[in-house]
Amino acid sequence: MSLYSDYLQEIETRKTQGLNPKPIEGAELAAEIIAQIKDTGSEHRAQCLEFLIYNTLPGTTPAAEQKAEFLREIITGEITVEEISVDFAFELLSHMKGGPSVDVLLDLALCQDRVIGPKAAEVLKSQVFLYESDTQRLADAYERGDDMAKSLLTSYANGEFFTELPEIDEVIQVVTYVAAEGDVSTDLLSPGNQAHSRSDRELHGKCLISEKAQEEIEALKGLHPDKQVMLVAEKGTMGVGSSRMSGVNNVALWTGKKASPYVPFINIAPIVGGTNGISPIFLTTVGVTGGIGIDLKNWVKKFDSDGKPVLDENGDWVLEQVYSIDTGTVLTINTKTKKLYDASGEQELADIADALTPQKVEFIKAGGSYAVVFGKKLQSFAAQTLGIKAPEVFAPSREISHEGQGLTAVEKIFNRNAVGVAEGTTLHAGSDVRVRVNIVGSQDTTGLMTSQELEAMAATVISPSVDGAYQSGCHTASVWDLKAQRNIPKLMSFMNKFGLITARDPKGEYHAMTDVIHKVLNDITVDDWSVIIGGDSHTRMSKGVAFGADSGTVALALATGEATMPIPESVKVTFKGDLKDHMDFRDVVHATQAQMLKQFGDNVFQGRVIEVHIGTLLADQVFTFTDWTAEMKAKAAICISTDETLIESLEIAKSRIGIMIEKGMDNEAQTLAGLIKIADKRIAEIRSGERPALAPDQNADYFAEFVVDLDEIVEPMIADPDVNNIDVSRRYTHDTIRPVSHYGGDKKVDLGFVGSCMVHKGDMKIIAQMLKNLEKSGDKVEFKAPLVVAPPTYNIVDELKAEGDWEVLQKYAGFEFDDDDPKNEARTEYENILYLERPGCNLCMGNQEKAAKGDTVMATSTRLFKGRVVEDSDEKKGESLLSSTPVVVLSTILGRTPTMEEYKAAVDGIKLTEFRPPRENLAASSVHY
Repeated sequence: MSLYSDYLQEIETRKTQGLNPKPIEGAELAAEIIAQIKDTGSEHRAQCLEFLIYNTLPGTTPAAEQKAEFLREIITGEITVEEISVDFAFELLSHMKGGPSVDVLLDLALCQDRVIGPKAAEVLKSQVFLYESDTQRLADAYERGDDMAKSLLTSYANGEFFTELPEIDEVIQVVTYVAAEGDVSTDLLSPGNQAHSRSDRELHGKCLISEKAQEEIEALKGLHPDKQVMLVAEKGTMGVGSSRMSGVNNVALWTGKKASPYVPFINIAPIVGGTNGISPIFLTTVGVTGGIGIDLKNWVKKFDSDGKPVLDENGDWVLEQVYSIDTGTVLTINTKTKKLYDASGEQELADIADALTPQKVEFIKAGGSYAVVFGKKLQSFAAQTLGIKAPEVFAPSREISHEGQGLTAVEKIFNRNAVGVAEGTTLHAGSDVRVRVNIVGSQDTTGLMTSQELEAMAATVISPSVDGAYQSGCHTASVWDLKAQRNIPKLMSFMNKFGLITARDPKGEYHAMTDVIHKVLNDITVDDWSVIIGGDSHTRMSKGVAFGADSGTVALALATGEATMPIPESVKVTFKGDLKDHMDFRDVVHATQAQMLKQFGDNVFQGRVIEVHIGTLLADQVFTFTDWTAEMKAKAAICISTDETLIESLEIAKSRIGIMIEKGMDNEAQTLAGLIKIADKRIAEIRSGERPALAPDQNADYFAEFVVDLDEIVEPMIADPDVNNIDVSRRYTHDTIRPVSHYGGDKKVDLGFVGSCMVHKGDMKIIAQMLKNLEKSGDKVEFKAPLVVAPPTYNIVDELKAEGDWEVLQKYAGFEFDDDDPKNEARTEYENILYLERPGCNLCMGNQEKAAKGDTVMATSTRLFKGRVVEDSDEKKGESLLSSTPVVVLSTILGRTPTMEEYKAAVDGIKLTEFRPPRENLAASSVHY
């Protein structure tokens, strides 16, 4: 009873926080609860029944195994529990989503008992989370002539687990709640500084937007009990930024529907909308929960009498309102006509067919995309086992093929990796495709949720078709506090056992690697035709095509080795002119966004793949571009390289994988050694001409083509959150890109940060060179603002030590990380010194270290959202300006933004980048994949 007593004490503590009892996942606690139920004289028996029935996590959790075995005992008559009949026990098993519950149901269905067997089979026919061990049992029983196995297989082949579900409602009425004006970031829905609580869904739900917003949402539900609250982004895009399942979970918790009466705090089917639609990553996550994401189009561009766009004084498009979505507005979704109407259901407001495609309707009907993915696999298995053709139960995959049209780079990758497509079929953008996933990444602040998703879908081991998978420790690297100490070892142990390479060794035999996940994934991606899925929006590799994903999609990729999505359209980006010697490649990245917006007016990158023809820049450096495409709102990015550049990048990747092996990070399956073999094979293919570096076809079709003019880039470029813009919707958008001269050399900078996934070894060397230059000039190096430096990876630190640059950084550092004595508390005050921090995300993540409230921060990071790197004070709005490494360093030495003269002097003689646009056309001459 010791664990149960502790649980009761925890319940009392949670009551003071306004929380219900925490869901039960441990076997030992579940066993004690079951013992109390069996003891008819126990004073805790009634309460324990409630806990077992309503508060035990399903899937493959240890508690679920205990619960399933207990229900088996009731069904077989080994014990009698008055409150749980045999039929109720079967119902409880039906809500447990696989794993131990399927084991029990299969045992009972195949036990030859004429009463129990048919009942178990009826429940099994509704289940879809069956794995190889489960389906093999059915296949073996069928081969033995078992009639029950045949009945089950016939049901699966006919897709009855899907066809027997009720159809979705034709009319859904919603009442709007405006989350914010402008883009709604996932930081608003699930703040990064609350990452530690994501696996405790009820607790984490309390961080949605604000307490006031939560009260207002509850009030709307009270006023409109027959309607669903739709969370909306007015004059913006919903769900920009990080790929957070926790953000959708929070929205569902407050506005969605309960997934099961017997599964605690898991809600599904949220409805969200945005004037400019839903961020692609967020929309995928909405689909995971069977929700609806709507492009509201309630503001449109204003045109004058000559049909020309009306611009404001800043040159931005003026918008005019088509219809109101103010908080409290009642709207009608018609899933049959696929239109959005007013409250009466008569006045049409918008076409929402894109939100209700046949595939998305299936997700809604099934309660989420997982059930459809597993259902399709189960149907295919059953039909194959029976030797029949599976009937068309699901909407056919959308296959779009344009005869004579070449392929973009992403189309080539999808065609090569497509699953279930007839041989000889060529697919173009818009096709819905199942694709094999080569590389998967899980990061540490979403990893606990990924492990929960794996347990919920009853997965126990990584799919053998995945080439490599990595569990990072970078988002919790800067502070090894009590929350990290409690969560991270548990996560690493689970993922290591599941089959991932883990940043931390559960056995403690190799040094903890807190390297930034994107850098590691960039290294272990050793084929430019790879598909990569990662639990972060910045999963944007410079080899292959990578998609940032929610924790659930990561779990699905790990468990099945597949992902399902439409082939995106592409925008081709090339370069002309020459980059000035005093410009950094980060300035090219920002200028690309600024020039694109100036040329097109609209963001043509949003929701599409940016195919960037870099050509001669190595994978480490070009990652700066592909990484930033998340802020460009692109779905993904693909780097087109020359053969020689790609081979050099692969050799660097091989070297770094070798270092990981030397450290002892490889597993029993020798995953890392296998990646080196894949790299060797790819290099041989390129050198022999058998399969050159990935390139689009000459006659590929693009949504748009855009040329970046390098001659126009004459000043360092800064992404500004524009915190005081009178138009609230234009704040914190990443779209305001300004030259350094805009600030007049007198904008105060309170703190500088060089770190995050946007920097590489070259950035660290630039800092060292700038300090050496100041030293040579005789100037005393003094910082008028703190400078925080966090190298992305340990191998970069080792290389800097070998080349003498780390010694320079140490010379001027007032603080240097110590792995033997890591910080266990976040820094709250900064001195005007250089801080050499542990490799990892540090300030960019905003969940551990932060700048002082109200600070103006100059950073190399990717995020400028409100409250991410810096929060507001009572006197001043915090602002995070994003720029190149030399601008950050110089700003901290000066304590302000530099003038162009000061900047040029500071970088004189420093090679900031080797980038020169390729002179040759990198497109291939024929279709091949």
